[in-house]
Amino acid sequence: MKINKGLIRAIIILPVNALIVVPSILLLVTKDSSFAYGFEYPWPFVICFIGLILAVSSFYFMFLTVKLFVEKGKGTPAPWNPPKNFVVLGPYRYVRNPMLISVLIFLLSETIVFGSRSIFIWFLLFLIANMIYFPFFEEKGLEKKFGKSYLEYKRNVPRWIPRLKPWSPKEDL
Repeated sequence: MKINKGLIRAIIILPVNALIVVPSILLLVTKDSSFAYGFEYPWPFVICFIGLILAVSSFYFMFLTVKLFVEKGKGTPAPWNPPKNFVVLGPYRYVRNPMLISVLIFLLSETIVFGSRSIFIWFLLFLIANMIYFPFFEEKGLEKKFGKSYLEYKRNVPRWIPRLKPWSPKEDL
């Protein structure tokens, strides 16, 4: 994967802020952390392990989707440098927004590990904002940019809940 200034800027501005900066500020300001929710041994370790498994798996999917955007889409996840090519590979064959789903799962993993209500509220606000942004703004732009290909994709691949089987377009998109 070719790393360029645009990709680094996109990663620093978007995921680093959403996943690290905002949750860290929330934890520092609210001091809202209840590690393991007051449970006794061994539950703190089980809860933390579940959160870490979610974090690692969601990070893997974030990396995979960014890699697809850079290598196949010839762009970045950032709205100011979007992919030039329509990407319908890997997780995009199951769900339209795997990158965002990965970010949301990562925020949930932070909620679990830190036992933080403030991070959970951040997760909810982030979810609601994106549930508004994607259908009303991003998808409209993709319809204009990719036309029939995107409309067919949209009809066959759900926005949030992944399909059980990967979608294969009749023609290369």
